[in-house]
Amino acid sequence: MDVSEEKEELRERVWALMERLQVAAFPRPVRGRIPNFVGAEEAARRLASLPEFQAARVIKVNPDSPQRPVRELALRAGKVVLVPTPRLRGDFWLLDPSRLRGMERRASSISGFTRLGRRVRLEEAPRVDLVVVGSVAVTLRGDRVGKGEGYSELEYAMLRELGKVDDSTPVATTVHDVQVVDHVPSMPYDVPVDIIATPTRVIRVEPRRQKPRGLLVEFLSREKVLETPYLLEHLRRTGRWPLPGP
Repeated sequence: MDVSEEKEELRERVWALMERLQVAAFPRPVRGRIPNFVGAEEAARRLASLPEFQAARVIKVNPDSPQRPVRELALRAGKVVLVPTPRLRGDFWLLDPSRLRGMERRASSISGFTRLGRRVRLEEAPRVDLVVVGSVAVTLRGDRVGKGEGYSELEYAMLRELGKVDDSTPVATTVHDVQVVDHVPSMPYDVPVDIIATPTRVIRVEPRRQKPRGLLVEFLSREKVLETPYLLEHLRRTGRWPLPGP
């Protein structure tokens, strides 16, 4: 079994376990998604209590449902929130808390941040102090698997190439406790997490792992690039399109 097959088997196992234990939350079924979970609000509160969150001025958060409470708490705490367009179909969205007072909950939803946020290109975005990613499964040593489309890795790689994050920028995730597993296979482009917040605990990965320094184009397929408009534009701007090879 290769790494991609092993990852897919793990995803299927975790999605099924969450449904069976009734810890999956709307939208259901969670299969094929970054799964929302019972206790997502408490996991977000635990993350928000940490010094890395409190010291951050700008937080990049994925657009998925289980991290909506993270986006809301960040806005309520006066943080600037940077959210990618789902599936990297377009620009990023910058949420300015000073313009969203009283609208934090609405602005934290997908329909809200696309209406109330300001569209920005990553080149225009401020430096990011904390990255929050969604996960299907994670391990105590920071290995992570998402829903299988690689958008978190692509977003991180572009941020890294543009100097918006570096190896010292913490990467966190919020998950249910059952999503913490013994083993996740990894590839060179995978971004390990430094902090895992669940409804019951906070896990700090020690020692922190080194992260990719940018896009590893040798792992990109022409098909993936063409179905990801923002990635295609980034590669064109940086002189790496078309991809090398036949």
